[in-house]
Amino acid sequence: MAASVMAARWRLGGRASNVLGRRLWSSRARDPAGPPPPSEVEDVAELLKAATVGTDSTAGSRPRRSPETTSVLLFPGQGSQAVGMGRSLLRYPSVRALYESAARVLGYDLLELSLRGPREELDRTVHCQPALYVVSLAALEALRHRRPEVIENCVAAAGFSVGEFAALVFAGALEFEEGLHAVKVRAEAMQEASMAVPSGMLSVLGKPQSQYKAACLDAREHCQTLGIEQPVCEVANYLFPDCRVISGHLQALQYLQKNSSRYHFRRTKMLPVSGAFHTQLMEPALEPLAQVLKKMDIKKPLVSVYSNVDGNKYMHAKHIQKLLVKQVVCPVKWEQIMHAIFERRKGTDFPHTFEVGPGKQLGAMLKNCNLKAWRAYSHVEVMEEEEPDEEPLAG
Repeated sequence: MAASVMAARWRLGGRASNVLGRRLWSSRARDPAGPPPPSEVEDVAELLKAATVGTDSTAGSRPRRSPETTSVLLFPGQGSQAVGMGRSLLRYPSVRALYESAARVLGYDLLELSLRGPREELDRTVHCQPALYVVSLAALEALRHRRPEVIENCVAAAGFSVGEFAALVFAGALEFEEGLHAVKVRAEAMQEASMAVPSGMLSVLGKPQSQYKAACLDAREHCQTLGIEQPVCEVANYLFPDCRVISGHLQALQYLQKNSSRYHFRRTKMLPVSGAFHTQLMEPALEPLAQVLKKMDIKKPLVSVYSNVDGNKYMHAKHIQKLLVKQVVCPVKWEQIMHAIFERRKGTDFPHTFEVGPGKQLGAMLKNCNLKAWRAYSHVEVMEEEEPDEEPLAG
């Protein structure tokens, strides 16, 4: 059998009536033996056609599912990590298989670092991003065991910054080990770029009259008076109405903290990250990530996955390859993604939303973006103990 057909059958692994749900999250890393063979001989091309997402319904096709029977999965980003994450998931053998696979790709024991720290090492970008990627997919595996219908009835997914890689693995666009390798390269390159310039990220809780653009402009001008050439200070994350994260040179962020009342900022707080993610200061990280993504067999997602760069659905493999690179230097438009996923006519029910990974920050953002949608929100627990106070997401 041709390799392409074998790959397709591997991803399908089930009967045509349930092909989409069975193709989602079917990595060899999760289950090295693979799914059981189909109980009937099926034509792979027809199965692929049946699994296509976003095609118009035709007469005689299966009825559209009502919104309350569907689900949306959200994958967190850097800032949600905590020592001990993943402990509650180890009861599932397939989760241990994920961490064993991760150790082979990374060259160190990610499970030990995630469970026991130290915190300073887990917080480092080079370790944090792979750790979040793996624990989010481990949480997804737990969800698959507990509530398989959530996986099968998923209609949309999104991930915050590095969480976007986990969302794409879930949707069948990337394989687990490929995605982890890309995250490893991304994290290493972003860590190195962060070390080149003293920079950071500032969480800003504002008001309707807050002046973000003027504040960033003034902060850049202040940096120039200090002798900094081509200073950077710009909005890096759109979290929810009146809440932004601003990234840039450290001196610019210090200026904003000192002068926050001038721009109608209610509260500011420095985030515990190593650099100005999602700004042009991360440009040195672009080429390493672009090169590794070019070598990967990226596929069209089987459910709608929304890009951080523009808040729209990924359309095809080249689209994913391009925007995953661009995402490193562009602001995360999370608020826009929430509106794109959950905007609907009055009286229409909302899908069940699951935050798959550590922390509940994405749930808090959803609550501030769309209270009605948040009422159908759940979180997949990855910690046995009560989680600590959470920082805003960053990268």
